[in-house]
Amino acid sequence: MFDKRINIFTGHFGSGKTEVAINFALKLSTLGNKTAIVDFDIVNPFFRTKDAALELEKRGILVIAPRYANTNVDVPALPPEINSLFEKKEYRVVFDVGGDDVGARVLSRYREDILGDDVEMFFVVNTRRPMTDTVEKIEEMIWDIENSSRLKITKLVNNTNILGETTMENVLRGRQLIDEVSEKLGIPVAFTSGFKDNIGSIVEGNNKGGILYLDKLIKLPWDL
Repeated sequence: MFDKRINIFTGHFGSGKTEVAINFALKLSTLGNKTAIVDFDIVNPFFRTKDAALELEKRGILVIAPRYANTNVDVPALPPEINSLFEKKEYRVVFDVGGDDVGARVLSRYREDILGDDVEMFFVVNTRRPMTDTVEKIEEMIWDIENSSRLKITKLVNNTNILGETTMENVLRGRQLIDEVSEKLGIPVAFTSGFKDNIGSIVEGNNKGGILYLDKLIKLPWDL
């Protein structure tokens, strides 16, 4: 699941998409890859990749974020450094993209560069969120993002959680629902992600695909 050069992460608000994208970048780096992560989320001012920039940079990961990320200025401006990542083939790149069709629209600006590269586009799902708690809602969200970005989702990610109250039953029920989406749309499930305390007892026998354990790098306001 770490074999592509360009790795795009999308998902509805509350899916945990940013935490997954950050941890995916960290894993790429620990595997010995020169790694960059791009904060492509021009819609959501909260829980952004920029929040973890210091920790990521400390671990040798290049962080590219809009100038106004983490301010109260909402300007949909993207840094020109993004273009260079399509030329610097020595980098493995993670894109953290806005969590709806509006947020995904920014991808269409780079569509030709993306399609000309080695790319995976993940859709992160938390089935405990009201906008993605049925097969039909997940399917609609995928269609909206694909139509807006003009790119195809290639892999699904099960990130079902209810924060500190998450149980194994929650995670496995979420996986069952996402498996239904996978079968219906023909999109494979790449992995299940979560904090080790919550999903540490998952074994390959009841989890088709890989597991990505998360370190909590995005802090909620009440955690600070």
